[in-house]
Amino acid sequence: MTRKSMVKPMLIAAVLATSSAGLSGCGYNNLQAQDEQVTASWSEVVNQYQRRSDLVPNLVKVVKQYAEQEQEVFTQVAEARARAGSITVTPEVLNDPEAMERYAAAQEQMTGALSRLMAVSERYPELKSDALFQDLQAQLEGTENRIAVARNRYIQEVQGYNTTVRQFPTNITAKVFGMDTKPNFSVTDEEAISTAPSVDFGDSANSSAE
Repeated sequence: MTRKSMVKPMLIAAVLATSSAGLSGCGYNNLQAQDEQVTASWSEVVNQYQRRSDLVPNLVKVVKQYAEQEQEVFTQVAEARARAGSITVTPEVLNDPEAMERYAAAQEQMTGALSRLMAVSERYPELKSDALFQDLQAQLEGTENRIAVARNRYIQEVQGYNTTVRQFPTNITAKVFGMDTKPNFSVTDEEAISTAPSVDFGDSANSSAE
């Protein structure tokens, strides 16, 4: 290879190195890494909510065996599950505050409906002692714990990303590449999930009655 033919590849390599250093220095790489972390943590949130949704049919089925007359509660659960399932949870939701709010609201409605369903067990001792019901209740409680962990992690990732987007000089890079802040769960939601909820509503009901 001649000296002249070697010059061009060397120039290209130098330009690429300079460009890479420039992007790294202006925070571009960090923004991209944080954006990926936000997406990954969101996927885990969706995964855990889906896990909960998958438990609902079996839970309703076993409750119906002992409490067929609780049709209002079953209807509420079915409607809440359908509403939550009707919302598309693509990555684009992360950049749409209204879509994020609708998704969070639908999941909160699902939480409320499940609370009422679990409270039904207090009126049916045989249901409470059913082994399958106890197993499903334990699975639901574990899933609620995982939802709390996943949502907290997502909140932290979004806060980190949004801070980087707003800080100087990375805010300039963010504007150049069209990277804006992302919507997060509301403050009320953050307070509600600071500790994982319990699905054993019988104890609280009994305590208030005493």
